[in-house]
This record gives sequence, C-alpha cells and structure tokens, in this order.
Amino acid sequence: MREDYKKLRKKMKKTLPELRYRHSVNVADTAVMLAMSYGKNMDRAYIAGILHDCAKAVPDEDRARLCEEAGLQVTDVERRNPALLHAKLGAVMAEEEYGIRDSGILNAIRYHTTGRPAMTMLEKIIFVADYIEPMRDRAPRLRQIRMLAFRDIDRCVYEILADSVTYLQKRAPADIDHMTLRTYRYYQRLLAEREVPEEKNGSDEGDR
Repeated sequence: MREDYKKLRKKMKKTLPELRYRHSVNVADTAVMLAMSYGKNMDRAYIAGILHDCAKAVPDEDRARLCEEAGLQVTDVERRNPALLHAKLGAVMAEEEYGIRDSGILNAIRYHTTGRPAMTMLEKIIFVADYIEPMRDRAPRLRQIRMLAFRDIDRCVYEILADSVTYLQKRAPADIDHMTLRTYRYYQRLLAEREVPEEKNGSDEGDR
C-alpha cells in the first residue's frame, strides 16, 4: 500500500468509529475500481474516498457553526438536518487537517451526498462509490445499480438520485436538499437529451 494511503488510513482510524472507518475504506476501494474502469486517476479516487466522511465524527450541534466559521452558507434544510453538513465540512477538514490541496478531490468530498449538476467524473465516482460499497445493503435495486455503475455512470447517478428523491418525498418532502433536486433534474435532462437520435442531437455526449 502506498505510504500516503497508510497515513490517511491511520489518522482516519483514530478519528472515526470502527463501522464508519470500515465504510470509508470500502468507499475508497470501490472508488479505485470505478476509476480503473473509466480510465481515471486511481490515487485521487482513493484519497477522496478515504476522506469523504472525515467530518462524520463532528457532533451535529457543532457542524453549522464550524461551516459558518469557514465562510460556508448553511441552508434552512441543513440546519434542520445537520447530518447533511458533514460533506461540505469534510471538504474544509480535508484541506485544513489532512493537507489536501487538490480542488477536484475537495469538491468530490463536498458533493458526495447531494451531488451537483455537471459533476466531474471524480465527483460522480465518489457519489456512486458511497452508495454501492459492499457494506451497503438497504437501498432499493442495489444489485442493479451496482452493475450499472460500471457500465453507465451518468445513468447510475440518475437512478441513485431518483431513488433518493422518491424516498425523501414520501418521508419528509420539506427536507429535500435543493442541491439534490437540482442534480436530479440535471441528470434527468441529460439522459433525456442523450436518447435523442444522433442526427438530431448533433454530437455525442463527452466525458464529464
């Protein structure tokens, strides 16, 4: 194992509860497999994966304050659901406490829960890896989504978002994060446009 991987894992193991640490390792390993499948940088995928939940150990009651101290906007939905803040706070902690300077890795951590429109491939890899890693077992259609992850990552992102939005609309529609909805609608449009015949669409979709 690369020496920098060992250092990150050692620090994360001290910070997180055992199950959360195991989840982080699984996400990192899954992210590497996805990066390999799509021809992307595996080191960046591993680092983003192992650190994606680095703020999970911060108590809920402290997250909004720490985000505001870092100059981050906190929405009403996030105040009601402070667990959502671990992603954007995690990006801050990854930079300040783990020395990560790669903006692509930091954004992959920041958006791994809600996603965002027009995600980079690394952002999509971490978003998907967090959902499909081997310890996950409660999400609907998980077997199909895992297979889709390695064939069509944009459709996989959409299917994850569709299931998440459907679940939240039934459980707590007022608490759906606005970024999650924006991301869902973006990938819904993207896939619809992709289905248009090539002669009408004018060009193929490029790598995002």
